[in-house]
Amino acid sequence: MAMELSSSSFQAEIIDFNGGAVVDFWAPWCGPCRMMGPIIESLASKMAGKVKITKLNVDDSPDIAAKFNVSTIPTIIFFKNGKAVHTVIGVVPEAELENQIKANLL
Repeated sequence: MAMELSSSSFQAEIIDFNGGAVVDFWAPWCGPCRMMGPIIESLASKMAGKVKITKLNVDDSPDIAAKFNVSTIPTIIFFKNGKAVHTVIGVVPEAELENQIKANLL
């Protein structure tokens, strides 16, 4: 299951994390975000132990969304050793997102 992040946990879980992490910036009222939800959860299971898959509710953590210039959701940002290395905006098929994770983080 994808880890839920907050403003208080973001630094420790993403910025200070030595490895690959994916952050799904979303909100409960966002239809496309709800479409991505099952894809994110599926990838969290498939990638367990390889890449950290997380979700951040932009309504609860607007400071983090602003820090990474997230103005459209869903936005998915890939982090490697605490640095943003790739961004995906909008709904993406699971196979494509998985391939992008492998190409950018593994």
